[in-house]
Amino acid sequence: MGGPPTLSAPPALLAVNILDASSLLSAFGALGIAVVLFAETGLLVGFFLPGDSLLFTAGLLCVPGRHSGPHLDLAQVLAASVVGALAGAQCGYLLGRRGGRALLARSRNHRLHQGAQRAEELLGRYGHARAVVLARFVPVVRTVLNPLAGALDVPPRTFTLWQVLGGVVWTVALVVAGYGLGSSVPNIDHYLLPLVALVVVVSLLPLVFELLRSRRTRTAGDEVR
Repeated sequence: MGGPPTLSAPPALLAVNILDASSLLSAFGALGIAVVLFAETGLLVGFFLPGDSLLFTAGLLCVPGRHSGPHLDLAQVLAASVVGALAGAQCGYLLGRRGGRALLARSRNHRLHQGAQRAEELLGRYGHARAVVLARFVPVVRTVLNPLAGALDVPPRTFTLWQVLGGVVWTVALVVAGYGLGSSVPNIDHYLLPLVALVVVVSLLPLVFELLRSRRTRTAGDEVR
């Protein structure tokens, strides 16, 4: 006689790659978008999640009959994206007010600390409103800026107003861009991987430019000394 039956996860869940937008959307649909965006924008552990590529790919998969992947509903995708992004940012801000600096200090991840430095520079250079909006479009920085804003005592009303504006613009723009491209290009799924790679590269450009600018500034300061 055999032993008691063992519980195992469904095959679809076992195959999910949390770093791959198509895999996440195939397994969880619109709900997965809300969860991923909440984690990426609200929890420091979510800095590695594919926010930009997830939104763009979700928009592509909303176009009926133009791809071989799962079909998503555009209204559901937009609602899940906005709710996840806004709730995540607000949660990150509240966590920051309760001890964001201490949480960040415990992390040994170099990339996360670089993001925190960029986020603090954004707040100092552009002011609270512009920094909160701009951070939405920069990977890692959008994860770290929200708790950092709470730790630096950015006024709650200011943060909430501008994170809502930035979150809506970021999510809707990327989803609609994916939907628009999917509607105009036949067999769009044949080009999905190159397009997602392009979105990732473009989303990283602001961070690259900021790093280069900071390096030039430090070099110039060393030469003056």
